[in-house]
Amino acid sequence: QEMWDIHLKGAGPTRFARGFDGRATLNSSIREHLASEALNGLGIPTTRSLAVIGIRELIYRQKPELAAVLVRVADSHIRFGSFEFFHYTGQNKNVQRLVEFSIQSYHPDIANEPDRYRIFFQRTIQRTAKLIAKWQAVGFIHGVMNTDNMCITGTTFDYGPYGFMDRFVPNHTPNHSDTQGRYAYNQQPEIGFWNLSKLAEPLVALVGAENLQEDMKQYQPLFNGFYREEIGKKLGLAILDSEFTQLVQKMFQLLHENQFDYTNFFRFLSDYPDASLPPGDNSNGLRPWLNHYLELAQREGMSHEERKMQMDATNPKFILRTHLLQTALDKAHKESDFSEITRLRILLENPFQDQPDVFEEHEIAHYAQDTPETYICRQTSCSA
Repeated sequence: QEMWDIHLKGAGPTRFARGFDGRATLNSSIREHLASEALNGLGIPTTRSLAVIGIRELIYRQKPELAAVLVRVADSHIRFGSFEFFHYTGQNKNVQRLVEFSIQSYHPDIANEPDRYRIFFQRTIQRTAKLIAKWQAVGFIHGVMNTDNMCITGTTFDYGPYGFMDRFVPNHTPNHSDTQGRYAYNQQPEIGFWNLSKLAEPLVALVGAENLQEDMKQYQPLFNGFYREEIGKKLGLAILDSEFTQLVQKMFQLLHENQFDYTNFFRFLSDYPDASLPPGDNSNGLRPWLNHYLELAQREGMSHEERKMQMDATNPKFILRTHLLQTALDKAHKESDFSEITRLRILLENPFQDQPDVFEEHEIAHYAQDTPETYICRQTSCSA
């Protein structure tokens, strides 16, 4: 039995709106609708979009925009910031009540344990580390990882200025307001740790500072382990030893130096050695690495066909690329044509396969191609 929360995003001001209008634009609602379905298709825990309801009303952000309401469905809407709110407003009893409610709702197996508060925190650490490892592996960049956007169930929550990695640029942030790169791709694991430390503060009276500090030490090893497993699956390798570590480090160096498309590189790799080298400024520098990679793969005894099948089930052929999303948004706004949004949703529900019963061959090639130059590392805003 599962419990789901239903939430209206953009329905108007609440007591937590901090003086803002509590409204959402049609653009931002469609963006969240498609992103949440894309991550779900990738097997990453996420809130879901039940519906986007357009409203014939203009609201003002950087410019007048059509309003909408997103009907969001989630296993929980309890955020790290929920505990901070009670803590920093002196409502310490409510901190305990919220922890008890969270345990009863999401960890009923520990409801009678004397150290249940600590176990709750430990499990939240584990789920957060696992979620961010999945983000990093697929190249998803959240954009605004504040504590109010971190869910206790380890679910991707609130899609604002997010993005998917096109060319591998580790310090890229899709949030144009993030001028310091606080929420850049390569900072996400560290921000996860920071946010957990903020969650720990309201729990000091319940768990003890020393216990919380001890538990926080587990975050980095947990993240490293989860991430290692994810990258191993992407490479079709099971032996994750020191040689594997060197291989991965060199791979990311080559991805960056050659400006390869992150997603399409792994699909190329599953076809190699049958596939030709991807275009790049220094593609020949990839050959020694590829030889080393094939040596490790052959050493594990897996056939090329088996390796390709495993890798193609792990590495998506399609992601929600910025130019595809922008085309769908433009059609919706300028032509009142929502068909491309529907097509993208269908495509992203199963991002690992071509779906020839739905899409023509030329359409499949279009959706899978590298991001055009003008959209590389594009940034956006929360309301875009």
